[in-house]
Amino acid sequence: MGKKKNKKASKDKSYRGIIAQNKKARKDFFILEQWEAGIELHGSEVKSVREHRVNLKDSYARIRKDQLYLFSMHISPYTKSRTEESNPLRTRRLLMHRREIDRIRGKLTDRSLTLVPLSVYFKDNRVKVEIALAKSKTKRDKREDIIKREHDTEIKRALKNY
Repeated sequence: MGKKKNKKASKDKSYRGIIAQNKKARKDFFILEQWEAGIELHGSEVKSVREHRVNLKDSYARIRKDQLYLFSMHISPYTKSRTEESNPLRTRRLLMHRREIDRIRGKLTDRSLTLVPLSVYFKDNRVKVEIALAKSKTKRDKREDIIKREHDTEIKRALKNY
């Protein structure tokens, strides 16, 4: 007889191995709504993503010709790849249903809103990007966040010493 498999582990296919996060986006923007999108990768980019060689800093998403594209996402070239023609900053298409893209387009009519990627992760052996509808923070908002964070740490210290 064979070994018994752990049923719980085999059924759990929602494993999210986070590859990269955009911490700057959460600091500089108010996150209003979030979506999950697939990403179209070429050649050895997937292997490079598996090595966590992804940078989301200063990247953003736009809708062009009824398609959703991700700009300025840096994926370093795979070191063991033969081809050297890969562009690390190329524009990549995001894969979403047409209805979702139309819904996002309707919400982007306000000029103060933008689409930013929050994280890149694996879900069921596929690379996914979490994008968010975001509104820019002002200096005053950022200062308020800092003050709130300081108050929270003081409260935690007081409770710890109590």
